[in-house]
Amino acid sequence: MNHSLNILDLVLQASLPVKAVLAVLLVFSFMSWVIIFRKKSMLDAAHREASQFEERFWSGADLATLYRQAVQRNTGASGMEGIFEAGFREVARQKQHRLKNPNHLLDSAQRSMRVVFTREIDRLEHNLEFLANVGSISPYVGLFGTVWGIMAAFQGLGSVKAATIAMVAPGISEALVATAMGLFAAIPAVWAYNRYATRVERLSVRYDIFQEEFFSILQRQMQPLDEHD
Repeated sequence: MNHSLNILDLVLQASLPVKAVLAVLLVFSFMSWVIIFRKKSMLDAAHREASQFEERFWSGADLATLYRQAVQRNTGASGMEGIFEAGFREVARQKQHRLKNPNHLLDSAQRSMRVVFTREIDRLEHNLEFLANVGSISPYVGLFGTVWGIMAAFQGLGSVKAATIAMVAPGISEALVATAMGLFAAIPAVWAYNRYATRVERLSVRYDIFQEEFFSILQRQMQPLDEHD
């Protein structure tokens, strides 16, 4: 006997609750893959932009020139450049208002950079929670469909005098498809969550180090002002 496994036939022959479980898992899987591809593109761009800006920043270029370039692009600087722009803008604004107390200038710049930093990390982490949830609950959703399908398969034996494995095998096979679908949805989501969470953490460390280095530069620039006061 040569029976080929036809997944489509098993799905079509499954009970309505099992079909509903499969539909939910299919939606989870589709949404996860959309997030996976979008998040990869976003994180690749964030790493690339951070490297490019670090190269410009440490090339010895004038900070005012870097700030004017960021403003002139008018594209809504994000990431490391956004942190720099927020800090430098706050210093320039405070100086224009003749608020030349160095401590006030530095505190304001640091707060501005921290706000942009927090907003940027929140943007990068957006939808990672969904991947974590899909990875956690999809196997259980699939298991629910499997249990329901097996219960239905054995319930059908109640009116049969002589039960054989051949009578329950199709129902059990249909039910096990739900478990397979749950794993199909969960495994990529778990892998992507772990991968992207690590990449976001690395970006967070880079941004935080840059904030400290830029803050140190601002402190050194404020020293002459402090001595003059």
